[in-house]
Amino acid sequence: MVIKYTFLLPCLNEEETLLFCIKEIQNYIQKNKLNAEILLSDNNSDDNSVQIAKKNNCRVTICKEKGYGNTLINGTKNAHGKYCIMGDCDGSYDFSNLDEFIKKLEKKEYDLVIGNRFLGGIDKKAMPISHKIGVKLLSMFANSFFRTPIKDYHCGLRAYKTNSIKKLNLSSPGMEYASEMIIKAKINKLKMCEVSTVLRENLRTHKSHLRTIRDGFRHLFLIIHLFINRKKYIV
Repeated sequence: MVIKYTFLLPCLNEEETLLFCIKEIQNYIQKNKLNAEILLSDNNSDDNSVQIAKKNNCRVTICKEKGYGNTLINGTKNAHGKYCIMGDCDGSYDFSNLDEFIKKLEKKEYDLVIGNRFLGGIDKKAMPISHKIGVKLLSMFANSFFRTPIKDYHCGLRAYKTNSIKKLNLSSPGMEYASEMIIKAKINKLKMCEVSTVLRENLRTHKSHLRTIRDGFRHLFLIIHLFINRKKYIV
């Protein structure tokens, strides 16, 4: 049977929060009677994340190369669905409220739909002020070059046509993958838009994998590189 939707969860040691996300997705799939799978793209976790996923009827693919971008590239490559819905498995994204993402994919035929946390609302402790300022500044910087309709370049809740994104040959290994996806989609004239989504305080007790200054500069350098070399990335 052909799968229509792949719910793609990038994972690195998320045993505390993974089951919560899986159950939320499964409830959404059941409620909306979707033809869907849940795919865990695991980045060599050394906790019980993989076992939790398998025990709860999720498919698992292992990404040996380190990094958030590598993990999502691996997941997209192994997705069976016509569409992918990707989101972090730390409990911060609301997988019970995805109707607008799906509507834009199916009825409006967008290739890429990005969540905007500033439109939907950010819980008080969900994002530090430094990240709020950084995301807005980097999004403005990217749009000064590429003029996309995206104002929240770093939102990790996204939906896309799987084959459209595969064709972009994305290669960023780290967090800058989020910017690469949008910019290369723009360079190749894919149809994209934003929808509002909420950002909840994550459920982790351990520190985030995000490194604010390092990852910010990686986004910045990538934006400049892609602008200078944009013709090379037309596929």
